[in-house]
Amino acid sequence: MSENHQDDSTAPIRYGCCMSKICNTMNRRDFMAGMGVAAGGLALGPMGSTATVFDAGAEHAPVPPRPLKVRPVLASTLYRRREQTSWRPWGGFHTQQDISDEQRRIGRELEEIASGSEFPLKILPLVTLSSAEEAARVAAGDHDVLLMYAANTWLDVLEALTDPQKWTIMFVRHKSGPVYLWYEIAHNRYLRKTVDEYGQPGVDHRDVVVDEPDEIRWRLRALSGLKNTLGKRVVTIGGPSGWGAGGQKAPEITRDFWKMDLHTVEYPELGEMIKAARQDNRLVERCRREAGEYLSQTGISLETDREYVDNAFVLTEVFRELMDRAQTDAITVNHCMGTIIPISETTACLPLSLLNDSGYTAYCESDFVVIPSGILLHHISGLPVFLNDPTYPHDGVVTLAHCTAPRKMNGTDHEPARIMTHFESDYGAAPKVEMKVGERITVIDPDFDNRRWLGFEAEIIDNPFLDICRSQIDVRINGDCDRLIAETRGFHWMVSYGNYLKEIGYALGKVGIDWLDLTG
Repeated sequence: MSENHQDDSTAPIRYGCCMSKICNTMNRRDFMAGMGVAAGGLALGPMGSTATVFDAGAEHAPVPPRPLKVRPVLASTLYRRREQTSWRPWGGFHTQQDISDEQRRIGRELEEIASGSEFPLKILPLVTLSSAEEAARVAAGDHDVLLMYAANTWLDVLEALTDPQKWTIMFVRHKSGPVYLWYEIAHNRYLRKTVDEYGQPGVDHRDVVVDEPDEIRWRLRALSGLKNTLGKRVVTIGGPSGWGAGGQKAPEITRDFWKMDLHTVEYPELGEMIKAARQDNRLVERCRREAGEYLSQTGISLETDREYVDNAFVLTEVFRELMDRAQTDAITVNHCMGTIIPISETTACLPLSLLNDSGYTAYCESDFVVIPSGILLHHISGLPVFLNDPTYPHDGVVTLAHCTAPRKMNGTDHEPARIMTHFESDYGAAPKVEMKVGERITVIDPDFDNRRWLGFEAEIIDNPFLDICRSQIDVRINGDCDRLIAETRGFHWMVSYGNYLKEIGYALGKVGIDWLDLTG
């Protein structure tokens, strides 16, 4: 039995407030991508052929994240009475009215999920079915997630719905409505196939939800973040890299495992673009004006030469142009503590901070040991993230520092900042961001081999001013400090405001990376 449903194209896409302006505006990149060529006939492909041309009139915006497409399915069957034998399974579905009531109940819950979701989400119309043949047709459809309401059909239907190449979430009811058959047998029949070992490809115990729509929502948030991380294109100025001996394989892992497209721009090309930008008087004047407006914001103090800040705003425009040409919103700068300084006559610190505040993902050092975790955390949280150097944990506290911290760490409000020189070079412009004391944060530490990440919740307790990278936070570890010391891998860590540990762990489980949550 299948319910007639509307065409999928009419299903709404939901965006949270932090995404709405980005997603509802066609920017220059969208227009050129649709046309297949850039203004003036310049190809949008490899950058080498166009790198010396700078489009000072471009309107830049981050690429809107791709919406997560979810197909909800109610798997329910009506059974006929047969005398003197067991003729119906568990479950509160005995009439067509029971099924109709459940369809409406699911509709209300899905609307709640969609309206309360701050990530891009497209919920397709609900399908109701009872046969394996119908299930197989639905499973083959265009969706990322199959949201299975496993009411009271048999195993062959659920197995036909489950495509291991897509994500599956099973929802069952205990007390939120008529009890479901699969509330009883989801584990022993669907997951374990009546033996002790798990046997359903692509699904495990973390994919089963009982009663609570919010438990569906955070899983969808995790999968949305994962969808927008896998296959990401990243502009890598000076080429991709990885920190230390253990990180030398990180670019290869990033390409092979995360399927990312690492789009290299060499420094001679960048130098020509910067030269062209600085020769454009209107652009330079606009950047000076924007730099002045930035420095006049409440909570900002200037403690370096103003010229470095002006040059940083010009460099920011060059970075945006590079991302536009590559049709992406992710960038990283290799050799950022040396090579870029004489070319730009500033440092990359402030431009990377500005870009992160604007919704891009922008990192120094091109350390692809940690960059995938930053892109994933950004797309899960919807917030700017802070790539940092950790120090030695002690007495439940660890200091995290770098010179490229975003100011809009909560996605909307600028934290106070002192604009200083980059510490190691004592040159250029770098923000010392005073992050909010008392804020709970997510901390992620990826390993060199991309096999096991760890994470923990922490609380910001101080913004010290040590002779280290400018943006500095002391954080209190919500977890076992000694175990953190023993289990730490890799080098750089990634931070966002808020607690997204369960979403990170769920997403990593989908790609086969072990997750150690020191807070959970």
